This record gives sequence, structure tokens and C-alpha cells, in this order.
Amino acid sequence: MADFPFDIVAFDLDGTLLETHKDLGTAVNHALALGGFASVPIDHAKDLIGGGAKIMLQRAIDDQGGLAEEEFRKLYKQMLGYYGENYAVHTQPYPGAVEALDELAARGVRVGVVTNKFESFARGILDTLGLSDRFDCVIGGDTLGKGKAKPAPDPIWKARECCGGGSLVYVGDSSYDMRAARAAGVPVVAACYGYCDQSREDLGADAMIDSFAELIPTLERLGQAS
Repeated sequence: MADFPFDIVAFDLDGTLLETHKDLGTAVNHALALGGFASVPIDHAKDLIGGGAKIMLQRAIDDQGGLAEEEFRKLYKQMLGYYGENYAVHTQPYPGAVEALDELAARGVRVGVVTNKFESFARGILDTLGLSDRFDCVIGGDTLGKGKAKPAPDPIWKARECCGGGSLVYVGDSSYDMRAARAAGVPVVAACYGYCDQSREDLGADAMIDSFAELIPTLERLGQAS
């Protein structure tokens, strides 16, 4: 096949590769119920995702008046425990995701995951879905230690290192993804079908896609423009 313009394509997980909001929303509601809070509609979880599970739960609780830090930490741990046992009940790849990954592999492109989800959760979900062997690296929000999750650039730099170096493009759906890519100095594509926390214009990506069917042609055009 013709040369591809990027050596590495790195993806966010939630809202980019995988539709995860039902399992995340169920875990949030589990914690909310334990804390005496009202549950949130599962589809509302799409508006809470971004920045990791801790921020997601914090937003849901803050919307109902907040909670003392010590009590919040207890609920957060209970949420993680529940999610760790139920993270792939409803979660599935977006339509066309697997086919796009296969096409990238056929073109000799290395592929990674850069997510704010705990690495163990990300790997567990990918294992359960039979997708792990498609990725050269999985970088989680805790992989590099405190303070080095997105929007910090470090996870993207680590993914490039783990994939052997070369030109990298990042694909994500949130402002955390855009900021991390900008800080890392790499081009970024917005997955506008995902859990976007800003408008298409405000995300400020180098390119945008509305489905995985658009990914490969969009990356080719982006590479030519670069």
C-alpha cells in the first residue's frame, strides 16, 4: 500500500475507540446510591466523562450539593471497586473501529492507547473485548504517576517512545485530549461522535471526524497538509 503519513496513531479510549458511558454511568450511580444521592440518567454520563473517573464522580456529586473530601474518597473507592468488576458489560467499540485498526496495521502503522482511565482497567477492557493484540502500547492515567495524566503531554510522549518513535497523530474527543496533543506538539483529530465537552469549533482540532469511516482518509489529508 502507499506510504502512510504517520508512523503512529494514538487513540483516547472513552468516547473515541469505545462507547463506555453505560458502564461508567452505572458505576457512578452505584456510588451515588451508596452516598444517598439521586442517580443520574445513564445517557447523562456522556456529559460527565472527561478527565477520568474521579472527576466524573465529582461532577455528579457537585451537581447535588457536594460532599466532604473524606466521604468523597470513600465513595470514589467504592465506585472503582464496582467498575473494576463491571467495566465491560455494555462497553463496545464504535462502529468501524476494529476495521480502521486493521487497516492501520495493514499499512504498517503502530497503534497505541492514551487514556486517563487506570491502565489496569483499560487493559482489562481491551482484553475482554479481544482487542489487546491490536495495540503496541496502552498508557493509562496512572501509568506515569501523579500529575502526568492528560492534559499533560507526558502520556503522548510515552506512547511515541513505546511505539519506537516517529511521527505521531492523536485522536480524541475531549478538551483534555486536544490540550495534551497541543502540549505534546503533535497533530490532533477530534472524534466528534464521542463525549465531546466542547463544541467542534472550540475543540480546535487539526481535523474532525464524525465516524471511523472517515478516519483513514482524514489522516491522509492531514498528513499531506502537514
